[in-house]
Amino acid sequence: MMLERLREEVSRGTPYAEALRRVRATTIFTTHTPVPAGHDLFPDQLVEKYLNGYWDALGISRKTFFELGRQDGTEDQILNMTALSLRTAERCNAVSRLNGQVARKMWHVLWPELREDKVPISHVTNGIHVPTWVAPEMNRIYQKYLGQDWVMRHDDAKLWEQVSDIPDDELWMARRLLKGKLMDAIRGRAQKCWACGDLAPQQMVASGALLSPETLTIGFVRRFVEYKRPALIFQDIERLKLIVNDQLRPVQIVFAGKSHPADLPAKHLLHHVYVLAMAREFQGRIAFVEDYDMHMAHHLVQGVDIWLNNPRRLQEACGSSGMKAALNGVPHLSVLDGWWYEGYNSANGWAIGDSRKMPDQGEEDTADAEALYRLLEEEIVPLYYKQDRSGVPHGWISLMKETIRSVVPVFCSRRMLKEYTELFYIPAALSLEATHNSRKGHP
Repeated sequence: MMLERLREEVSRGTPYAEALRRVRATTIFTTHTPVPAGHDLFPDQLVEKYLNGYWDALGISRKTFFELGRQDGTEDQILNMTALSLRTAERCNAVSRLNGQVARKMWHVLWPELREDKVPISHVTNGIHVPTWVAPEMNRIYQKYLGQDWVMRHDDAKLWEQVSDIPDDELWMARRLLKGKLMDAIRGRAQKCWACGDLAPQQMVASGALLSPETLTIGFVRRFVEYKRPALIFQDIERLKLIVNDQLRPVQIVFAGKSHPADLPAKHLLHHVYVLAMAREFQGRIAFVEDYDMHMAHHLVQGVDIWLNNPRRLQEACGSSGMKAALNGVPHLSVLDGWWYEGYNSANGWAIGDSRKMPDQGEEDTADAEALYRLLEEEIVPLYYKQDRSGVPHGWISLMKETIRSVVPVFCSRRMLKEYTELFYIPAALSLEATHNSRKGHP
């Protein structure tokens, strides 16, 4: 798109250097993932096949044209689409505060004359569309205690202070209803597959047929890819068995997600988790929900008790599924990466380990698995099962309320769009107006 806009400017008689300035001034580019596979690279031969002569139309040399997309001097025959975008956009941003730091380090090579912290890539943290992801049961509670118009004001932090006014038993009743809906949806799918003859008995167990609405439920729901470490919680099988099979305070884990068809390592990870879900030793408390779709996503973000996320540090650009869960009162249990790096306040969920990145992946996995088990054993499970005679866990509900209060107004698309408008769209629109005036000869 930027190349074509350049060509159109030049075709109107604008010199290339001025055309590039105008295109850059009116272009905003958002860079996402730090994972190399997420950045498209094309060999010069392929680019030349489809864009042959484009440099002539721009009035520049072939060398100058390809330099727009070089990441550094070592890529002699590769056009990097992200480098091309960064060079042809004046306003660039990452999608979380930490992702901004990672992006500036990653792309410092394009601005070697600047200090790393001065690399012109800022950030706007992603947010979720609240009306889409709020459960009807939670919506009714918010209307009752925050006001009928809460959706129109949901990025106002003061509004969410009123969450403390919600009676614990009323909030807990809504959570139990949502969890019951999730269990019904999971068991309903398993029963349907069983009736169709698609599942063997062990597969029925792996599909969640034995899950209980009374048991503390952890959700791990996301793309299956190596850096997200879906099998981390299985690092110590014997220790995990003790956690999930505790007679008085059991735990169950629901996995859901898909892998890219061409990502063989991710497929092996998915298969590994599925096989473990069929193991008798876990007594049906590990489930893998197949055919994951948006309908099931609603049930999961609204119905589990904890949202688990354990990517390798500095590889999660932002993530947003945990925001959807938090909207419905589900606390986050995550590595301090992506949005959780700025969202965690020590009272609204849990941090796995600290923010330090270890040089060795095996060492990182061992340390994080140990931290995860310890949190479950010493903090999470005891807090959930500390209930009064009516079965209401007041300490857990206090955590839920802080989760809602601290996450929803900050990590919503309403706040996100306001930031984009103020920091990027309006300045770019003013630049566009200035460009139009210069074409007409106006000052």
